[in-house]
Amino acid sequence: MFDSIGWGEILVLVVAGLFILGPERLPSAAAWLGRTIRQVREYATGAQTKLRDELGPEFDELRKPLEDLRGLRNFNPRTAVRRTLFDNDPDPLGMNALRSNGTNGSNGSSGGTSETAPAAPPAAKPVERLAPDERPPIDPDAT
Repeated sequence: MFDSIGWGEILVLVVAGLFILGPERLPSAAAWLGRTIRQVREYATGAQTKLRDELGPEFDELRKPLEDLRGLRNFNPRTAVRRTLFDNDPDPLGMNALRSNGTNGSNGSSGGTSETAPAAPPAAKPVERLAPDERPPIDPDAT
């Protein structure tokens, strides 16, 4: 319920309550606030239970869009890109396969002697440089 309020904000509220209400009325105000929050939670739980009983399986169909919205609230762009590009592959670069072959991540060699050589990386395409005063090529479809 108070996920967005940190301990600093709670401390500020307590100090402000101490100054506003005074030390005599602060304990009774805190007890009243606790009872009120507990009662609101009971009302919300009762309403949810009553809706679930009356609607039956349709209640779960109503909850699904809300769960989807909750998933959007926890949206992380990095996770979305990884999910889109790698189809939820937990190891898109194949690092677990390297580890399972017995290679050590530090220098690429295993503890014992091994006959297999590590795979060479693919050759990089050389970058073409423009001559001085040469205009770069223009793609009319991209502009």
